[in-house]
Amino acid sequence: MRGKGLEIGALHGPLPLPPYAHAVYVDRLPMQELRKHYPDLQNSPFYVDIVDDGETLLTFADSSQSFVIANHFLEHCEDPITTLQAFARVLQSGGMLYMAVPDKRFTFDHARPVTSLQHIIDDHAFGAERSREAHYDEWTKYVCQITDEHVCKKKSMELMKMSYSIHFHVWTEREFLEFLDYACSIVPLEKLWTLQDGNEILCILQKQ
Repeated sequence: MRGKGLEIGALHGPLPLPPYAHAVYVDRLPMQELRKHYPDLQNSPFYVDIVDDGETLLTFADSSQSFVIANHFLEHCEDPITTLQAFARVLQSGGMLYMAVPDKRFTFDHARPVTSLQHIIDDHAFGAERSREAHYDEWTKYVCQITDEHVCKKKSMELMKMSYSIHFHVWTEREFLEFLDYACSIVPLEKLWTLQDGNEILCILQKQ
């Protein structure tokens, strides 16, 4: 990666860059709001230059960026296909997309069912709001581990009301690579490299 680019959702852990690359840090909330969502990181510096929705990047012009970094971000997106389309839109021809996503088997998502490719296709085609409540219910049940159905639903609705950033979709390496192959068939991105690295899957794609 070189030139000017974006890192989305870096919070307190931006990707180290070489001296010939410069990133602008993008997040969906201003600093003070992010700290309310992440009280366990109160003593950590946050990296936010521009407040924008990382799933659409409407602040940024077409073909304006040399690279986009989105580590542990795609699983937070309700419509990952639209998100990749936004990344491709802002990237210059030949620009690089670097992503890492967690492998659910090695995280707090381990008990959740894998998101099927068809589910993601349907969310893209018919609107992600159709499955939003079910995703929050699943998160509350399996990640928050609330077994009482009434309490679970109440917590789910609270999180949804505050637009709490959950993992809407979860993958293992196999299912994530299946999703990437499909996405690259409809979005002008080419998969160059992937690696299962511990509890996450790393990948590099290039704008065609």
